[in-house]
Amino acid sequence: MENERDFSMKEAMMFSHKVAQISKAMWKCVEKDWQGWIKPFGLNINEHHILWIAFHLEGASISDISKFGVMHVSTAFNFSKKLEEQGYLTFSKKENDKRNTYVKLTEEGRDLLLKTIEEYNPEGYGIFGASLKIRDLYGKFPEFDEIMAVIRSVYGNDFMSILDTTVEKIDNEFTEIDGQLLPAVKNTEPEKIPTP
Repeated sequence: MENERDFSMKEAMMFSHKVAQISKAMWKCVEKDWQGWIKPFGLNINEHHILWIAFHLEGASISDISKFGVMHVSTAFNFSKKLEEQGYLTFSKKENDKRNTYVKLTEEGRDLLLKTIEEYNPEGYGIFGASLKIRDLYGKFPEFDEIMAVIRSVYGNDFMSILDTTVEKIDNEFTEIDGQLLPAVKNTEPEKIPTP
């Protein structure tokens, strides 16, 4: 019979309840940490997230921001508009795509995002602090492989690809100097060709 379930309603309810409780508890802690980090810059979480997405995608559509920022399209648009009014983003249309609105960081927006990154200090962050215990025990931070597989099923490969891209971009474009994250200095000198 193809309509037969291979799980019980009780099992489904317990799983859903556990995921809801754990997600809510984790988000509450992350939200507190994130708000504390960006408060000195006059940003809220949605605004900061939009700056991050615009930085990583180097010209993101409002749809991209909505999708990868896991926010409603109107939320993505309204907060992007607010950032534009403050001089942190610009809005544009592409010649070959007049339907979508794209945002790009201004120099001021990039500078603001970089300042937030320079001020990042994980010492007082609840989730990070709790994760250090796992890192000390196993030699690495939790990777959440099963949760990532669930998120991939819900949001798709594009979402996970952007997540991977953002992590790689942080790894490649920032360096740590005296415990502070700073943009990596790119070598602008032409490569010297050895003479025989």
